[in-house]
Amino acid sequence: MAKPSSSRHAGDDRGRHGATRLPGLSIDNYNLAIADPEGDGFLGDRASQTAFRTLLDTARREQRTGKDPFGKSPARELGKKEMDLVLVGGDPDAAHLMHLVIEEYARRLVHVLQCFLAQPEWEGVERVVLGGGFPDSEIGGLAIRRAMRLLKIARVDLDLHVLRHDSDEGGLLGWLPLLPRQAHRRHDAFLAVDVGGTNLRCGIVEHRLADDAEGGKARVIERLQWRHADDEPNRGEAIARLAAMLNGLIAQARTLGIRLAPFVGVACPGRIEEDGGIPQGAQNLPGDWEIPFNLPRELTRRLDPVGGRIPLVVMHNDAVVQGLSERLRMRKARRWGVLTIGTGLGNASYTRR
Repeated sequence: MAKPSSSRHAGDDRGRHGATRLPGLSIDNYNLAIADPEGDGFLGDRASQTAFRTLLDTARREQRTGKDPFGKSPARELGKKEMDLVLVGGDPDAAHLMHLVIEEYARRLVHVLQCFLAQPEWEGVERVVLGGGFPDSEIGGLAIRRAMRLLKIARVDLDLHVLRHDSDEGGLLGWLPLLPRQAHRRHDAFLAVDVGGTNLRCGIVEHRLADDAEGGKARVIERLQWRHADDEPNRGEAIARLAAMLNGLIAQARTLGIRLAPFVGVACPGRIEEDGGIPQGAQNLPGDWEIPFNLPRELTRRLDPVGGRIPLVVMHNDAVVQGLSERLRMRKARRWGVLTIGTGLGNASYTRR
């Protein structure tokens, strides 16, 4: 595997696994794990999308009157649209049940935010971006708006912002500020990957830096998605599928005449070491992705050349990358953070320099 490129610019880790220093911005902390004092897991798990579904199942069991709007299906099998329809489906008992769950989840989210703000790693955070798939739904939006109200009632000086673009693209677009200089010179686009506990996404990102030097006009021009949770693959099958998806995008870019950079940015849960290994936090991924396994090395072996060169594969945490997709909107905040509400709860904090 090619080594991450070194930088000649002070405070610039672009092109390195788990970069912490970018021009004008530092990635202070990510994957912050606060032990849950009331359980065996982590405090952030209380505000994950999985936690919302657990709350919903509990409320359904405790319901004394009315018909369960979801029948016998457990919440983990319900789609977000299916849950959203309960709010507008005309059954007042079902809507009331969902609003009770939303209220309880909002209180848990506020509690988790307050605990994060009390940590040294999040001291002084002024704004928090909420990403992941949950905020895209109607129930997620209501829960977040309720959390905003609860923060005001509690006089917590914190602004919450929902990811402005599609959450499916946040983990791809956020690679732009991590892109090494040589990857955008003489190239129009690059490949990016976002691996989550339920879905695996990859796409071609057109940086359009000639139109906006800060990257505000970047866009995903092609995207593939695989819901791996439905197939329950082992690690080898997952890596082979990912490589096949990327090689398909490489071929498509060549056919369309897109000047693709020999670079692949991979965002996934967990802490990222300097060699791209994951020492902890990858428990929701298919198979064992943690050290001694090394995803960049294994993926590089399976990728087709781009412009006659084997692509450089660079790793970073998925919450970090998704948060970086909102860096321009956070430009007035000295310190800001991100929570990604998905299968788990990802987190990261930043300081503008």
